[in-house]
Amino acid sequence: MGRAICLTTLLSSTKMHLMSNSQPTTRPGRIHFLKLGGSLITDKHTPSTPRRDVIGRLAQEIKVAFSEDEDLRLVLGHGSGSFGHMPAKKYGTRQGVDSAEGWRGFTEVWYQAARLNHIVMDALREAGLPAVAFPASGAVTASNGRVTTWNLSPLHLALGAGLLPVVYGDVVFDETLGGTILSTEDLFVHLAKELNPRRISLAGVDAGVWGDYPQCTQLIPEIRPDHWDQVAAHLAGSAATDVTGGMAGKVGQMLDLAAAMPGLEVVIFSGTQPNNLISALKGNTIGTRLFQ
Repeated sequence: MGRAICLTTLLSSTKMHLMSNSQPTTRPGRIHFLKLGGSLITDKHTPSTPRRDVIGRLAQEIKVAFSEDEDLRLVLGHGSGSFGHMPAKKYGTRQGVDSAEGWRGFTEVWYQAARLNHIVMDALREAGLPAVAFPASGAVTASNGRVTTWNLSPLHLALGAGLLPVVYGDVVFDETLGGTILSTEDLFVHLAKELNPRRISLAGVDAGVWGDYPQCTQLIPEIRPDHWDQVAAHLAGSAATDVTGGMAGKVGQMLDLAAAMPGLEVVIFSGTQPNNLISALKGNTIGTRLFQ
């Protein structure tokens, strides 16, 4: 059968699950998380500069992956790149908000992140993908940089209807910090516990995790949690402005998640090479693989 499913049935199912204090089920299928990194879809060295040709190509590759695997259920995320990270660094938004100037910075980060999301959504729409955005700023609250509340019923319904939910790095209100920024990986960590994906694919500009950054001649094919201490010393944060931890932060966070969810694998790969994204969504191992 096709991707479309009766909304009345979905709403009825969701209501029943909510009444029983459990999450609504999504339509059966292979759940996959994919992030398009900020360094991939923007020029992170130049403020507010999208790589529209790259974004368009990646949208088309997602469309191909859907057309070749009707059972694929995808949650798409993207970074903020040169849109959100630069005002975030200027105002220190990730560390918290406690002044009028800080709140002005909070709104600027929100605005810039939303600008980039609109560009991504335009490309997905042009590719014919049924995408719908789920901005964290309007739905998530946090405490000390961790998600505390997020009503995921609409996202479950979107997946059940065969739609493509899109999340992205965004500002959120924080009970401890006032306001902060949650990266796409932060959101994926919370979503993974609810949706139990089989794979998380992180597409960036690097071929994977380099053991000799910035020389970039020794690609690490696999990293497991018990090898992290040996690898961490050789990783750098990021070659450009990244307030959410750069490569080292992302690898550490994903390894923690893989350790907590046996069977989950994370792949970090280059999205600059055409068709790599399709290969990753098919389940092929490219780049660097993280697993328990």
